[in-house]
Amino acid sequence: MAAAGDGIAYASPAGRWVLLTTILGSGLASLDASVVNVALPTIGRDLDVDLTALQGVVTAYTLTLAGLLLLGGSLGDRFGRRRVFCLGVAWFALASLLCGLAPGAGTLVAARALQGVGAALLTPGSLAILEASFRPADRARAIGAWSGLGGVATALGPLLGGWLLQVASWRWLFLLNVPLAVVVLVVAARHVPETRAPGAHGRVDWPGAVLVTAALAAATSGLVGAGATGWASGSVLVPLVLGVVLLGAFLLRQARARDPLLPLDLFRRRQFSGVNAVTFVVYGALSATLFLLPVVLQDGAGYSPLAAGATLLPVTLVMLLLSARSGALAARRGPRLQLSAGPVVVAAGLLLLVRVDQRGDYLTQVLPAVLVFGLGLAVTVAPLTSTALAAAPVEHAGVASATNNVVARTAGLLSVAVLPALVGLDASRALPPAALVAGLHTAAVLAAGVCVLGGVLAALTIRDPGRAPTAPACSHCAVDAPALRP
Repeated sequence: MAAAGDGIAYASPAGRWVLLTTILGSGLASLDASVVNVALPTIGRDLDVDLTALQGVVTAYTLTLAGLLLLGGSLGDRFGRRRVFCLGVAWFALASLLCGLAPGAGTLVAARALQGVGAALLTPGSLAILEASFRPADRARAIGAWSGLGGVATALGPLLGGWLLQVASWRWLFLLNVPLAVVVLVVAARHVPETRAPGAHGRVDWPGAVLVTAALAAATSGLVGAGATGWASGSVLVPLVLGVVLLGAFLLRQARARDPLLPLDLFRRRQFSGVNAVTFVVYGALSATLFLLPVVLQDGAGYSPLAAGATLLPVTLVMLLLSARSGALAARRGPRLQLSAGPVVVAAGLLLLVRVDQRGDYLTQVLPAVLVFGLGLAVTVAPLTSTALAAAPVEHAGVASATNNVVARTAGLLSVAVLPALVGLDASRALPPAALVAGLHTAAVLAAGVCVLGGVLAALTIRDPGRAPTAPACSHCAVDAPALRP
């Protein structure tokens, strides 16, 4: 491992190789999350499955990813970031191959869960490799390039996915991951240095990882079942109660473990707890809407897969144009105003979706909502992430990043699982276009209300520097949150 002052220079050939590896590696996970939503209607028709099965295609991946992210970061710190990163890339590629060859919905859901395991191993390592490999003066620049180029790749993902759906098959969305993963593995083996965290020691908290993943699995199972059998059904109540019990066991384990995955002392900091509460609320609302919108536009308004994939491109473009400025403004003036107002702007964009009908006119009904929605995200995302990192001590920056990432993904997992039950859609049968559009309207109103709640939470809990003790502001936005990447 290089010493602190002996790292790689940003402008060097070695630096460019490391950047290429980490961007392509993290792009595997983020691209997969962004293109699958566009493909859901096509997958449903091809495999002859209902909305419940399509929920499983999304939640199986997010479940294992959210449950194992903290474990992935811990393994990288102890056994080598490059080694665990490469293991994750290889695992992800094999699981992608299984997804592409899946003969039915059950096999696809199981393969998606395996994909999530691979993503949980590679995602924390991508950023950790940058932080450990580049010299201190170049780290912020390297991470900024990683974030920006990763955003461009994610923006192109739905377009590529929509095009592949029209000219080939949804299976190629997964199969193309395999050659890309081979490139990442070859470049990583030749050009990425191995690093470990100097203070990482002790046993890996395997019981903690099992408990949190099992808790999420049980809760998700109950929430998905509520749409078909009702909230009072034993098949819903039993897994929900089990999920709560397992979550309690996980927290008890973290309080007592010598080397916990999640140091609970972090949550004694009001700023850290507050920003993660805001993250949970806002990302949950957005994930539910972004899950339903591509389905409604295709099956309810007659959009082609390519048109549906291009629908949310303005969101990414607005964020690419404004997010850096938003982060700089929050660094100068403090994050409280933006984190209070941003979710309200997002809510306004979501409310505009109630104007979408079965015609689905893009210029008059969809684009205004998308532009306002994107503006709200640009105001919110960079300060949200940097505040989460700055609220933790410097020695826990990695844990703080992973925790905020887990919170965002868990919010998306649970919101997608419960969405049909909340908006009155029977996920166990084919739905007519009018029902889908009505469900989108209800989902948009509920999500807007939740986003407003997020703004209120921020106003009550977030403090600007100087008004509450905080760690120095982070210089970059490190959370990879697919929910916000259409």
